[in-house]
Amino acid sequence: MFKKLLGSVGIGGAKVDTKLMKTSFLPGELLEGVVEIQGGQIEQKIDEIYLSLISNYSIETDNGKSERTAEIGKFKLLDSFVVYANETKSIPFRFALPYDVPITTSKTKVWIQTGLDIKMAVDPQDRDYLEIQPHPLVSEFLSVVKGLGFRLRKIEAKNAPSHLRRRLPFAQEFEFSPSSGQYRGRLDELEAVFFISENQVEVILQIDRKGGFFSERLNMDESHVRFTYGRNEVPNLSQLVTNLINQYS
Repeated sequence: MFKKLLGSVGIGGAKVDTKLMKTSFLPGELLEGVVEIQGGQIEQKIDEIYLSLISNYSIETDNGKSERTAEIGKFKLLDSFVVYANETKSIPFRFALPYDVPITTSKTKVWIQTGLDIKMAVDPQDRDYLEIQPHPLVSEFLSVVKGLGFRLRKIEAKNAPSHLRRRLPFAQEFEFSPSSGQYRGRLDELEAVFFISENQVEVILQIDRKGGFFSERLNMDESHVRFTYGRNEVPNLSQLVTNLINQYS
């Protein structure tokens, strides 16, 4: 009876450890690994084992900027089962990362949180951080704007306004400043948000022109452009982006 009570408050109970095949991924790529459960001092019934994919993002309020977390996906591995005292169970898993997982930066983190759902107990959890690289189509865009003289200044996952909100409460914004070439002194910055699917990318591009005091205060120096491209359009992507910037700057 005493051991069962200790187990119910998390003392001497089961422990969980998730081992990934690798830790660096592209959006949409398969994530594979094994969840190892080490039984504690007592037999315990596990009601559910799950993996949650989580990211942080920032939100601005009247009190300043704060950080929130969002669950990007949740994957159930097993229903109810029993782990006996000192028993080790290994449960393999394999699932695809969603395409809207943000890339990781110094501020934006993405992790897998493994949990065991145990009634009347402190649920054992394990956190494993992932490195998310840009999708290949996004990398093509980054290469194009770099070739046009823009420097990637900042990437930030932020609370999304209604016109940018899709499945998640945030969107990841890429900010570029003109450091050389024809747009230096002509534009303040470019801002891009990417919505990725399997074969194409939708881009919301904000073009900020150099303007006077009143035009900047009234946001009259900004234009928003929406366009889509896929692998077949990559050879002409530089010309497409150049034409759009010239049209709206």
